[in-house]
Amino acid sequence: MTVRLERSFRGISERLVVRYLTNLGGERIADDTVAGDDWTATFSSETVGVGPSLQLTEVTVIFEGEEATLEPLVEQFAQKAMRAGG
Repeated sequence: MTVRLERSFRGISERLVVRYLTNLGGERIADDTVAGDDWTATFSSETVGVGPSLQLTEVTVIFEGEEATLEPLVEQFAQKAMRAGG
């Protein structure tokens, strides 16, 4: 069964998203998409305000694939993203 999971990460760049996803076995297939054997991740970013004067980049990643494949992939990606971002 194919599932779709959407996660947002603050304080990392799209460049790092691509690096982390390719390190997890994916290949960049478009400017905003990385795909692995049984999954696809599409991402976008925007600047969000944190408090009255602080701005951070927030990257939203939409993971699609089989549930059994996505669960460990998203967890591994999140661990990498949390170390880099906030």
